[in-house]
Amino acid sequence: MTTAKTPASFSELALIQPLLARLTELEYHQPTPIQAQVIPSVLAGRDLIAGANTGSGKTAAFALPMLQDLFTQKNKENPKGSQGNYVTGLILVPTRELAKQVADSVKSYAVHFNGAIKTVAVFGGVSANTQMLALRGGTDILVATPGRLLDLMSSNAIKLDKVKTLVLDEADRMLSLGFTEELSELLGQLPKQKQTLLFSATFPEQVQTLTQELLNDPVEIQLQSDDASTVVQRVFNVNKGEKTAVLAHLIKQHQWRQALVFVNAKNSCEHLADKLYKRGIEAEVFHGDKGQGYRTRILEAFKSGEIDVLIATDIAARGLDIEKLPVVINFDLPRSPSDYMHRIGRSGRAGEVGLALSLIDYEDFHHFKVIEKKNKIRLEREQVEGFELDETITQEMLEANKPMAKPEGTGKKKRKKKGLGNADVWLRNS
Repeated sequence: MTTAKTPASFSELALIQPLLARLTELEYHQPTPIQAQVIPSVLAGRDLIAGANTGSGKTAAFALPMLQDLFTQKNKENPKGSQGNYVTGLILVPTRELAKQVADSVKSYAVHFNGAIKTVAVFGGVSANTQMLALRGGTDILVATPGRLLDLMSSNAIKLDKVKTLVLDEADRMLSLGFTEELSELLGQLPKQKQTLLFSATFPEQVQTLTQELLNDPVEIQLQSDDASTVVQRVFNVNKGEKTAVLAHLIKQHQWRQALVFVNAKNSCEHLADKLYKRGIEAEVFHGDKGQGYRTRILEAFKSGEIDVLIATDIAARGLDIEKLPVVINFDLPRSPSDYMHRIGRSGRAGEVGLALSLIDYEDFHHFKVIEKKNKIRLEREQVEGFELDETITQEMLEANKPMAKPEGTGKKKRKKKGLGNADVWLRNS
């Protein structure tokens, strides 16, 4: 793993003047650790695998050197650009929101190239015809979700045989969302000679296999660190059936103006929003059944502070960059321990102090212990004044909520043999 002193300025990273001017306008004063390590490696043409805490500046880390390489090569080889349905830099992401966010960032960084670099985002939930029109004449950088990209390729709207740089952003999330087959098909359409940059918050077996197959002598950068986190994590024991009352009490007590509340199911979003409304709290919902136009409007309203409470499924747990989001609340615990870290990473971004709060009743006790073990954390169990825990919870009740042991032959070792397919935020209660 690489280690390096963080440069005092972006100019020390050999970035060209149009990019430096834009970074100054955006008030990017000093590279983050991942930017300091990734940018020189990408400019040197190396393949790369990187892991870092969410909110660490990852998008700029790969977008800035990609833009520089494209702009430099275009001026040298063909200022007018190529013709046809080509793409030179391909960025694959797991969700629509992340695709739009990454593309907007790339376009922002390229402002002083005066239109020389074309960037297009393609994703589901909106008209494919509009995206096909945007791809006419090709594009320098394409930000895409796997499913929509395959659809466009089947319509001959885009080809991947001229890709020079491939970025897999949040590779673990793409695989966990079931994009394994789509990724295999897409990767088969790419040229063998290319630069590949893989970013992943976690590195399960599938990601490790992908890394071995795709990357050539990669630079490895691992900057994930619990010590570096600015998120204050707290967990409150609550009585069965009192989570909504506790949530409403906390929102009113602390007058949160931006609270992101996670639940595990789409219908739970609507149900919780209705119950909060009856308690005098207006909340909006955000989940996969909502149309893309609605999701975009709601997200922008939440970011701008027009919406105080947003109730969401795990579709909001990855990639959403909400500046200075003060609090994230786990109303339901995530099913996957790794998703716990992604949820709480929506707060405490870019050095800002944030709060991550989990509400657990006795049915959640065992699962939260699993989350702690997997993420190597240990949190003090607290109670909310006025909602103290009943002393009627027995060991038998806790044992009844432990998961059953898996049948013989379905454990991790057995699966391996089969192989893989293609400062505090608020004053504590006294």
